[in-house]
Amino acid sequence: MQSAAARPIVAAMKDAYSLILAAIEAGTYRPGDRLVESELAERFGVSRTPVREALQRLETQQMLVRDGRSLIIASLDHNQLAELYTVRAELEALAARLAARHATPEEVRVLAQMVEDDQKAVGDPEALARANKRFHHQIHLASHNRYLVQQLDLVHRSMALMARTSLAAEGRSETALAEHRRIVEAIAAGDGTAADKALRQHISMAWETRLKLEAAVDRD
Repeated sequence: MQSAAARPIVAAMKDAYSLILAAIEAGTYRPGDRLVESELAERFGVSRTPVREALQRLETQQMLVRDGRSLIIASLDHNQLAELYTVRAELEALAARLAARHATPEEVRVLAQMVEDDQKAVGDPEALARANKRFHHQIHLASHNRYLVQQLDLVHRSMALMARTSLAAEGRSETALAEHRRIVEAIAAGDGTAADKALRQHISMAWETRLKLEAAVDRD
C-alpha cells in the first residue's frame, strides 16, 4: 500500500508528465525542439525530480529522442507517418462501427452538435485541429470499449509529433467537417458498415492531404 508521504511525489510526477505532454500536443513544443529539465521545472512550477521522471517516461514512449546528452521532441519520417495512418484508420473505423452499435442518443446528439459548433473554427486550422481531436475522442468514448480507447489514445499521442495539421491545407477544413457529418449520420442511423466506411474515407483524405503538404515542402 502506498504511504501518505509518497502520494504527493507520485502526483507531482503524473502532473509533470501531463503538463509536458499537453504542451507537446498543443504545439508549444514541436518536433526538433530541445527540452531542458530546469526550464520545464520553472515553466510548470514543479521540482526537477518529477520533470526528470516525466522526460524519461516520454523517452520510453518514443515521444522524445536523444541528441547527445539532450532530449528533443521526436519527428516522424514518411514511413512512420504511413504506418501511423494505417493503424489509425483501422482503430478509428472500429470505434465508429462500435459507436453505431453502442452510442446512446445523448452521445449522438453531442457528436452532431460538435460538428455544428466546429463550423465556427473554419479558417483557424489550429482551433479546428483541437476541435477535431475532441470530436474523434468522443467517437472513441461512444464505442464503449475501454481497451480500444486506450489504444487510440496512444495513436493520437503519436500524432502530436506531426509538425503541422493537415487541416491547414486550403479547403480541407470544409471537407473535413462534411466528412464528420457523414460519420455522425451513419452512427445515428446505427449503420456500423457505413460508419466504418465514412471514417476510413475521412482518414484516407487526411493522409492524402498530408502527402500533398509534404510534397509541397519538398518542392520548396
